[in-house]
Amino acid sequence: MSTGYQIIEQDELYYVTFQIVEWVDIFTRLIYRDIVTDSFRYCQQNKGLEIYAFVIMSNHIHLLIRSQQVKLSDTIREFKSFTAKKILEVINTEIESRRKWMLNIFEFAAKKNKRNEKYQIWTQENHAELIYSNKFAKQKINYIHENPVRAGIVSQVEDYLYSSAKNYAGLEGVLDVIPIDLFVK
Repeated sequence: MSTGYQIIEQDELYYVTFQIVEWVDIFTRLIYRDIVTDSFRYCQQNKGLEIYAFVIMSNHIHLLIRSQQVKLSDTIREFKSFTAKKILEVINTEIESRRKWMLNIFEFAAKKNKRNEKYQIWTQENHAELIYSNKFAKQKINYIHENPVRAGIVSQVEDYLYSSAKNYAGLEGVLDVIPIDLFVK
């Protein structure tokens, strides 16, 4: 098994990406974004998850995170498991015009992996990269914050609600983050 992009040092700072299978644009709906933000808050309060930067895009999430209390890989696994169950619950109980289409995709994705029961929401990998320097941290934070601009959603990074760019601009964001001084050399 390859050791690339794995979380080896469990208490260190990592850049990670969580992706929805087949790039399904699930986070275009507020209800699914709320599941994610509520779950991150729970992990911050109960699992010691430290979020330094984040962005929630339509079908993936980028984070700069660390966990001081629980193994980071365990927190990520529990986060993905819980949010997948909640997302499926909403798809099945709320008005969702894409229900059949999404469930078909999630069911097909699950058949490719023995670890899944019936549906798979998140891809298995997290594309974890250890943050080894201030320069690398700055690069990743800028990449995270510029994601909505590159996608043409906003023209200024701080205008995107579901990003820590608001926090870094001194504005209130949807999640509390621990800002990293981007000017540290």
